Amino acid sequence: MKPFLISALAIIISTASFSQVKPIRVDTIKTPNALCENCKKRIEAYVKPYDGILEITVNYRKAETKVKYLTDRINIEEIKAYIANCGYDAGDVPAAEDAYERLPKTCKKFEDGGGHPKPKVPVPAQ
Repeated sequence: MKPFLISALAIIISTASFSQVKPIRVDTIKTPNALCENCKKRIEAYVKPYDGILEITVNYRKAETKVKYLTDRINIEEIKAYIANCGYDAGDVPAAEDAYERLPKTCKKFEDGGGHPKPKVPVPAQ
């Protein structure tokens, strides 16, 4: 009777532990107007505290943001909206105008009189 009870208990515990696994996803979002260290700090500090965000890393040299998050708490569209609310374009979501206006002049787009140069477009090989 004891071996049966122990094996049944082991099955119940292992089944319960598998159901507790949270789905984690890593996505990359294009952030074309985040092109300096200040932009990186601003986005990371603004988005990191939200529930479900495990890790966020802005690569301003590549103009992209990598986000690791729990899919049962937050989705990629919400993350893009948070980045847009911070004043930066996030993939297909444009920056919120009021947040963009509050950015320092050095972090605004070149065409708006800011310090960021126009992103270079790679020339196709011939």
